[in-house]
Amino acid sequence: MAAGARTAAPGVRLMQKVSSTRAFAKIAPHFVPAMDRAVHRLTRGKVLLSARMLPGLILTARGAKSGLERRTPLACMPEESGSWILVGSNFGRPGHPAWTGNLIAHPDVVVNWRGADIPVRARLLAGEERAAVWTAALKFWPPYATYQARVDREIRLFRLERRTE
Repeated sequence: MAAGARTAAPGVRLMQKVSSTRAFAKIAPHFVPAMDRAVHRLTRGKVLLSARMLPGLILTARGAKSGLERRTPLACMPEESGSWILVGSNFGRPGHPAWTGNLIAHPDVVVNWRGADIPVRARLLAGEERAAVWTAALKFWPPYATYQARVDREIRLFRLERRTE
């Protein structure tokens, strides 16, 4: 599915408004990933609850400092080429999410997409490529503009491309 080519599910506009609030930014990072991890595990990788609003995947990456495996449920923007865009918005909170530092330190990772584990390489986007993807991301999920307006940092964007092993 191309970025921006998805049709709005019922309640998406309401969810966009709710997810743009500061209250949501404070609460969501604590319950959304935990809920997604539990449901994903119980359904053997077939269901991500948050993917009812946005496409989602499970990122498995090594911790930047610890080197330990970390599994993180994330919204993603699938691209027609078969790659994925990840937006390090952190719900508009001040710091970069930890998973972005993990990708910078260890870019060879695995994503679980619709129940299948796929080896990918993450690439931090910059310059014109980042600008083009940011424009697409804002069309895909308009609350990203609110998140960016709240923080002084530039929200990190990554492209995950399949690798062969």
